[in-house]
Amino acid sequence: MTSPDIPSFNRAEFEGRVARLRAVMRERGAEVMLLDDIEILAYFTGYERSISYYRACLVPLEGEPLMVLRSLDTAPFLETAWFEQHVGYADAQDPVDLLTAEIKQRWGTNLRLGIDFGSHGMTVDVFQRLQAGLPGATFVAMTNVPWELRLVKSAAEVQHIERASGIADQTMGEMAARARIGMSGRDMAAFAAARYIELGGLPGHVGPITYGKDWGFLHGHLHDTPMQSGDVLHIELVPRFRGYSARIMRSVVMGEPTALQRDTAEKLIALQDAQIVAMVPGASAHAVDALLRDGVLRAGLRESYDNITGYTVGYYSQQPVRSSDFTRVFGPHSDWTLEAGMVFHMYTSARGLAISETVLVESDGPRRLTQLPRKLYTAGA
Repeated sequence: MTSPDIPSFNRAEFEGRVARLRAVMRERGAEVMLLDDIEILAYFTGYERSISYYRACLVPLEGEPLMVLRSLDTAPFLETAWFEQHVGYADAQDPVDLLTAEIKQRWGTNLRLGIDFGSHGMTVDVFQRLQAGLPGATFVAMTNVPWELRLVKSAAEVQHIERASGIADQTMGEMAARARIGMSGRDMAAFAAARYIELGGLPGHVGPITYGKDWGFLHGHLHDTPMQSGDVLHIELVPRFRGYSARIMRSVVMGEPTALQRDTAEKLIALQDAQIVAMVPGASAHAVDALLRDGVLRAGLRESYDNITGYTVGYYSQQPVRSSDFTRVFGPHSDWTLEAGMVFHMYTSARGLAISETVLVESDGPRRLTQLPRKLYTAGA
C-alpha cells in the first residue's frame, strides 16, 4: 500500500483540544481538570501509559498542564507530550499522595476539581483518598466530558483513520484471497498481524477471526482446527495507525455459497447501503439505526435485533480497557444527532454473515473510509 506521509499532531492540535476542555470547565465551574483514563491522556497530552501505576494530568484554566507520573516514564512522556511540565515519583512512593501534595501546593485545598467519574483510572480508592487529602475541595462532575470532546475529529485525525482504513482494506482483501479449506483461524490471524506491521500499522489485537456454520460464532474464539467446506470465515479487522483505528468485517464461505447465503448477503448490503446514505449532519441516530434494524426484521433475516448497529471510532489505546468506544452508538434508544467530523463503525449481521464499514460524516454527507468491495467472498480447497 502506498500513502503519503501523515504528519504527527502539532502543538496547535493539542492546544485546540485543551481549549475545548477548558470551555466546558468554565461552564461547570471547574478550576482544574484531572485526566487519568488511558485514551483521554493520549488525546489531551499525546502521552499514553497503562494504569499499572497511577498517573494523571492536571489541566488548569490557565497555564501549562502538569503531568504526575512514574519517574521511569519521564523520558517517553517528554518524547511524546506537547508540554514538559511534570513531576515524577519513585516506585516506592505513593502517586496519589504526590498528586494531592501537588494540588495543594499549586492551587490550594479549596479548589473546584473536575473529575470524570466514568474513568477507569478514577477508582473508588483513588477518589476517597482525594477527598481525604483535599477536605475543602469541591469535586465537579465532568463524567464522560473528555470522551464526548473527542467525537468530532479534526482533519489531522481523519487522515490517521484514513491510513488505518487503507491498512484494513488491503489486509482484508489479501486474507479473502488467501483463505482456503484446511487453513485455520490461527493461520489467518498470523497473516493479518504481520500485514498490519508491514503496512505501517501498530502491533496488537488483530480483531475477531473465527468460523462456523451457525449464528453464534461471530464473537467466537480463534481456532486451530482446519476450516471445512460449508464453514463461514468471519473476519473483523481493527488495525491502528498511531493509535487511530479503522474497522471492517467481511464473510468468506468455504466452498460454494448457498442460495440463501447469497440472498442474505445481498439484502444486508442493500439495507446497510441505505443506512450509510442517511448518515448526514443533523440526522437522528435512532432514525439512522431504524433504517437497518427495521429493514432486517421486515426482510425476515433475523427474528430479533438486540445489538446496536454502529459505534464511535477514533483513538484506541495499546493497553485497552475498552475494545470498542461506545460514547455514541446507533440503537432505538439513541437520542442524539450526527455532526460533521464524526466517524463510526457501522456493522450488521444475519444468518451467520456479517459486513461493516468505517464511515466519516462530512458536511455534505457520509464517506466510506474503508472501500473494499462489498460482497460475499468465497474460498476453495
